[in-house]
Amino acid sequence: MAKKTSGRGQRDLTVKVKTARGRRLSSTRWLQRQLNDPYVKRAKDEGFRGRAAFKIMELDDKYEFLRPGARVVDLGCAPGGWCQVAVPRVNSDGSRAGKPQGRVIGVDLQEVEPIAGAEIHQLDFMEPGADDLVKEWLGGPADVVMSDMAASSSGHKQTDHNRIVALCEAAAELAFDVLVEGGTFVAKVLQGGAEDSLQAELKRRFDKVANVKPPSSRSDSSEKFVIAQGFRG
Repeated sequence: MAKKTSGRGQRDLTVKVKTARGRRLSSTRWLQRQLNDPYVKRAKDEGFRGRAAFKIMELDDKYEFLRPGARVVDLGCAPGGWCQVAVPRVNSDGSRAGKPQGRVIGVDLQEVEPIAGAEIHQLDFMEPGADDLVKEWLGGPADVVMSDMAASSSGHKQTDHNRIVALCEAAAELAFDVLVEGGTFVAKVLQGGAEDSLQAELKRRFDKVANVKPPSSRSDSSEKFVIAQGFRG
Protein backbone atom coordinates (compact mmCIF):
# COMPACT_ATOMS: atom_id res chain seq x y z
CA MET A 1 0.00 0.00 0.00
CA ALA A 2 1.41 3.39 -0.90
CA LYS A 3 0.33 7.00 -0.97
CA LYS A 4 1.40 8.80 -4.07
CA THR A 5 2.50 12.42 -3.79
CA SER A 6 1.54 14.95 -6.43
CA GLY A 7 2.11 18.68 -6.68
CA ARG A 8 4.40 20.83 -4.63
CA GLY A 9 3.65 20.58 -0.94
CA GLN A 10 0.50 18.52 -1.61
CA ARG A 11 -0.30 14.85 -1.31
CA ASP A 12 -2.77 12.73 -3.21
CA LEU A 13 -4.51 10.90 -0.35
CA THR A 14 -6.03 8.23 -2.57
CA VAL A 15 -4.87 4.87 -1.23
CA LYS A 16 -3.44 2.54 -3.88
CA VAL A 17 -3.63 -1.21 -3.30
CA LYS A 18 -1.34 -3.62 -5.10
CA THR A 19 -2.85 -6.91 -6.22
CA ALA A 20 -1.22 -9.56 -4.07
CA ARG A 21 -0.44 -12.99 -5.47
CA GLY A 22 -3.52 -15.16 -5.06
CA ARG A 23 -5.87 -12.22 -4.64
CA ARG A 24 -8.43 -11.68 -7.38
CA LEU A 25 -8.52 -8.30 -9.12
CA SER A 26 -12.12 -7.83 -7.99
CA SER A 27 -11.05 -8.28 -4.36
CA THR A 28 -8.30 -5.72 -4.81
CA ARG A 29 -10.76 -3.23 -6.28
CA TRP A 30 -13.18 -3.83 -3.39
CA LEU A 31 -10.40 -3.29 -0.84
CA GLN A 32 -9.24 -0.10 -2.54
CA ARG A 33 -12.81 1.20 -2.67
CA GLN A 34 -13.29 0.45 1.03
CA LEU A 35 -10.08 2.18 2.01
CA ASN A 36 -11.05 5.31 0.07
CA ASP A 37 -14.75 5.40 1.01
CA PRO A 38 -15.48 8.39 3.29
CA TYR A 39 -18.60 6.67 4.65
CA VAL A 40 -16.54 3.66 5.77
CA LYS A 41 -14.21 5.98 7.68
CA ARG A 42 -17.11 7.97 9.10
CA ALA A 43 -18.86 4.80 10.28
CA LYS A 44 -15.71 3.74 12.09
CA ASP A 45 -15.23 7.18 13.63
CA GLU A 46 -18.85 7.40 14.81
CA GLY A 47 -19.07 3.84 16.11
CA PHE A 48 -21.46 2.39 13.53
CA ARG A 49 -21.08 -1.22 12.41
CA GLY A 50 -21.09 -0.36 8.73
CA ARG A 51 -21.60 2.38 6.15
CA ALA A 52 -25.20 1.18 5.61
CA ALA A 53 -26.13 3.06 8.79
CA PHE A 54 -26.00 6.30 6.82
CA LYS A 55 -28.51 5.01 4.28
CA ILE A 56 -31.29 4.55 6.82
CA MET A 57 -30.22 7.79 8.48
CA GLU A 58 -30.63 9.73 5.21
CA LEU A 59 -33.92 8.01 4.39
CA ASP A 60 -35.35 8.83 7.81
CA ASP A 61 -34.11 12.42 7.65
CA LYS A 62 -36.26 12.81 4.53
CA TYR A 63 -39.33 10.69 5.35
CA GLU A 64 -39.34 10.83 9.19
CA PHE A 65 -40.64 7.35 10.02
CA LEU A 66 -38.33 6.64 13.00
CA ARG A 67 -40.19 8.74 15.53
CA PRO A 68 -40.00 8.59 19.34
CA GLY A 69 -42.29 5.83 20.62
CA ALA A 70 -42.29 3.84 17.35
CA ARG A 71 -42.06 0.05 17.39
CA VAL A 72 -39.53 -1.06 14.79
CA VAL A 73 -38.52 -4.44 13.39
CA ASP A 74 -35.31 -4.71 11.37
CA LEU A 75 -35.28 -7.84 9.19
CA GLY A 76 -31.86 -9.28 8.34
CA CYS A 77 -30.37 -6.85 10.81
CA ALA A 78 -26.72 -8.06 10.78
CA PRO A 79 -24.31 -6.48 11.46
CA GLY A 80 -26.64 -4.05 13.22
CA GLY A 81 -26.05 -0.59 11.78
CA TRP A 82 -29.72 0.10 11.05
CA CYS A 83 -30.68 -0.89 14.61
CA GLN A 84 -27.99 1.44 15.93
CA VAL A 85 -29.56 4.35 14.06
CA ALA A 86 -33.12 3.42 15.07
CA VAL A 87 -32.45 3.14 18.82
CA PRO A 88 -31.95 6.84 19.64
CA ARG A 89 -34.45 8.02 17.05
CA VAL A 90 -37.36 6.00 18.46
CA ASN A 91 -35.96 6.42 21.98
CA SER A 92 -35.91 2.69 22.69
CA ASP A 93 -33.03 3.27 25.11
CA GLY A 94 -34.96 5.92 27.03
CA SER A 95 -32.18 8.47 26.53
CA ARG A 96 -34.49 11.28 25.35
CA ALA A 97 -36.20 12.59 28.45
CA GLY A 98 -39.82 13.56 27.96
CA LYS A 99 -40.15 11.59 24.71
CA PRO A 100 -42.20 8.39 24.26
CA GLN A 101 -40.08 5.24 24.46
CA GLY A 102 -40.16 2.94 21.43
CA ARG A 103 -38.96 -0.59 20.75
CA VAL A 104 -36.38 -1.91 18.29
CA ILE A 105 -36.35 -5.61 17.40
CA GLY A 106 -33.60 -6.99 15.17
CA VAL A 107 -34.07 -10.35 13.43
CA ASP A 108 -31.42 -12.31 11.57
CA LEU A 109 -30.50 -15.86 10.59
CA GLN A 110 -27.09 -15.42 12.17
CA GLU A 111 -26.10 -14.42 15.66
CA VAL A 112 -25.63 -10.66 16.03
CA GLU A 113 -23.61 -8.90 18.70
CA PRO A 114 -25.86 -7.17 21.26
CA ILE A 115 -26.89 -3.56 20.62
CA ALA A 116 -27.78 -1.30 23.54
CA GLY A 117 -31.45 -0.34 23.34
CA ALA A 118 -32.33 -3.05 20.81
CA GLU A 119 -33.54 -6.62 21.24
CA ILE A 120 -31.88 -9.06 18.85
CA HIS A 121 -33.39 -12.43 17.91
CA GLN A 122 -31.93 -15.23 15.80
CA LEU A 123 -34.82 -16.29 13.58
CA ASP A 124 -35.76 -17.17 10.00
CA PHE A 125 -38.53 -14.64 9.45
CA MET A 126 -39.92 -16.82 6.63
CA GLU A 127 -40.83 -19.60 9.06
CA PRO A 128 -44.53 -20.11 9.88
CA GLY A 129 -45.51 -18.15 12.96
CA ALA A 130 -42.65 -15.64 12.67
CA ASP A 131 -45.13 -12.77 12.41
CA ASP A 132 -46.75 -13.74 15.72
CA LEU A 133 -43.34 -13.94 17.39
CA VAL A 134 -42.39 -10.50 16.10
CA LYS A 135 -45.60 -8.94 17.45
CA GLU A 136 -45.07 -10.71 20.76
CA TRP A 137 -41.52 -9.34 21.06
CA LEU A 138 -42.68 -5.85 20.08
CA GLY A 139 -45.60 -5.93 22.47
CA GLY A 140 -48.03 -5.22 19.62
CA PRO A 141 -48.00 -4.39 15.91
CA ALA A 142 -45.03 -2.65 14.30
CA ASP A 143 -44.98 0.97 13.23
CA VAL A 144 -42.00 0.33 10.94
CA VAL A 145 -40.69 -2.76 9.18
CA MET A 146 -37.32 -2.21 7.51
CA SER A 147 -34.94 -4.43 5.60
CA ASP A 148 -31.48 -3.95 4.15
CA MET A 149 -31.18 -7.63 3.20
CA ALA A 150 -29.26 -8.82 0.17
CA ALA A 151 -28.79 -12.40 -1.01
CA SER A 152 -25.28 -13.75 -1.46
CA SER A 153 -23.89 -12.69 -4.81
CA SER A 154 -23.85 -15.31 -7.55
CA GLY A 155 -21.90 -13.11 -9.95
CA HIS A 156 -24.84 -13.14 -12.37
CA LYS A 157 -26.58 -9.76 -12.37
CA GLN A 158 -30.12 -10.89 -13.21
CA THR A 159 -29.99 -13.84 -10.81
CA ASP A 160 -28.83 -11.56 -8.00
CA HIS A 161 -31.56 -9.07 -8.86
CA ASN A 162 -34.25 -11.77 -8.74
CA ARG A 163 -32.96 -13.05 -5.41
CA ILE A 164 -33.03 -9.68 -3.71
CA VAL A 165 -36.50 -8.91 -5.09
CA ALA A 166 -37.68 -12.26 -3.69
CA LEU A 167 -36.24 -11.32 -0.29
CA CYS A 168 -37.94 -7.94 -0.45
CA GLU A 169 -41.26 -9.57 -1.37
CA ALA A 170 -40.92 -11.93 1.62
CA ALA A 171 -40.15 -8.97 3.89
CA ALA A 172 -43.20 -7.14 2.52
CA GLU A 173 -45.42 -10.15 3.22
CA LEU A 174 -44.32 -10.13 6.86
CA ALA A 175 -44.87 -6.37 6.98
CA PHE A 176 -48.46 -6.84 5.79
CA ASP A 177 -48.99 -9.19 8.76
CA VAL A 178 -47.36 -7.10 11.50
CA LEU A 179 -47.76 -3.42 10.57
CA VAL A 180 -50.21 -1.15 12.31
CA GLU A 181 -52.54 0.87 10.10
CA GLY A 182 -50.58 3.90 8.91
CA GLY A 183 -47.26 2.05 9.29
CA THR A 184 -44.14 2.23 7.11
CA PHE A 185 -42.20 -0.37 5.12
CA VAL A 186 -38.62 0.36 4.00
CA ALA A 187 -36.54 -2.09 1.99
CA LYS A 188 -33.63 -2.37 -0.39
CA VAL A 189 -34.24 -3.51 -3.96
CA LEU A 190 -32.11 -3.57 -7.10
CA GLN A 191 -33.06 -1.82 -10.30
CA GLY A 192 -33.77 -4.34 -13.01
CA GLY A 193 -37.45 -4.70 -13.82
CA ALA A 194 -38.49 -7.76 -11.79
CA GLU A 195 -39.66 -5.55 -8.94
CA ASP A 196 -42.68 -4.23 -10.89
CA SER A 197 -45.14 -6.65 -9.26
CA LEU A 198 -43.82 -5.73 -5.82
CA GLN A 199 -44.23 -2.03 -6.55
CA ALA A 200 -47.80 -2.60 -7.71
CA GLU A 201 -48.67 -4.51 -4.53
CA LEU A 202 -47.14 -1.84 -2.32
CA LYS A 203 -49.09 0.90 -4.12
CA ARG A 204 -52.26 -1.10 -3.51
CA ARG A 205 -51.60 -1.45 0.23
CA PHE A 206 -49.98 1.90 1.10
CA ASP A 207 -50.99 5.52 0.60
CA LYS A 208 -47.55 6.63 -0.64
CA VAL A 209 -44.70 4.70 -2.27
CA ALA A 210 -41.37 6.30 -3.17
CA ASN A 211 -38.17 4.90 -4.65
CA VAL A 212 -34.98 6.59 -3.50
CA LYS A 213 -31.24 6.27 -3.89
CA PRO A 214 -29.76 7.97 -0.81
CA PRO A 215 -26.50 9.96 -1.14
CA SER A 216 -24.53 7.33 0.79
CA SER A 217 -25.47 4.61 -1.70
CA ARG A 218 -22.52 4.08 -4.03
CA SER A 219 -23.02 5.58 -7.46
CA ASP A 220 -21.93 2.36 -9.18
CA SER A 221 -24.48 0.29 -7.24
CA SER A 222 -27.87 -0.58 -8.74
CA GLU A 223 -29.50 -0.56 -5.30
CA LYS A 224 -32.38 1.70 -4.42
CA PHE A 225 -34.77 1.80 -1.49
CA VAL A 226 -38.54 1.63 -1.53
CA ILE A 227 -40.33 3.63 1.18
CA ALA A 228 -44.01 2.73 1.53
CA GLN A 229 -45.95 4.85 4.02
CA GLY A 230 -49.55 4.89 5.23
CA PHE A 231 -50.31 1.16 5.45
CA ARG A 232 -53.99 0.63 4.72
CA GLY A 233 -54.31 -2.46 6.87
